[in-house]
Amino acid sequence: MALFRNKYRIESTRLSGYDYSQPGGYFVTIVTYNRECFFGDVADGEMVLNNCGDIAEKFWLEIPNHFPNVILDEFVIMPNHVHGIMILTNKNKVETPNLGVSTNLGVSTNLGVSTNTVPTKKPPTLGIIINQYKRIVTINCKNRNPHFRWQRRFFEHIIRNEQSLHTIRQYIYNNPLKWELDNENPNKTSTPYDQ
Repeated sequence: MALFRNKYRIESTRLSGYDYSQPGGYFVTIVTYNRECFFGDVADGEMVLNNCGDIAEKFWLEIPNHFPNVILDEFVIMPNHVHGIMILTNKNKVETPNLGVSTNLGVSTNLGVSTNTVPTKKPPTLGIIINQYKRIVTINCKNRNPHFRWQRRFFEHIIRNEQSLHTIRQYIYNNPLKWELDNENPNKTSTPYDQ
């Protein structure tokens, strides 16, 4: 920990000098505050989502609608964390809403989203994408549970090759099956290796 303005702060876990907006694969883990199980529970090796879990899943799946440079890969919503793979691409255009032309009655003739695109200066970073996801999930989950919170940071791993991608996909897929031994599980069953 470093001292900043007479207060200790946690150093960044990000790779120094790395551009987190550049195309590539990223394995992301986002954890709830104090690892509290806000999203449901695991039963018989399968995740059973509650209302907040449904919200977390819904908004995860909507990320590419708001960030066109994101392709989602394997992911899982666990009781107190989210694991997912995001692929950032070179797509640097975003759709802009077209509210249509107002008639003389003040009614819009087109309420859809146009296919008009505008170039952006730089695609959003992984941090911006995750922070927006956390924000919208927080807003919606707090309506159901006013105590809902995320940990301040998130964990990421840069996926460097196909073998790593395959291994991470398997880890995510099997995560509910291994919940009893998961370090994120507050009721973790200890094993002889833990002692």
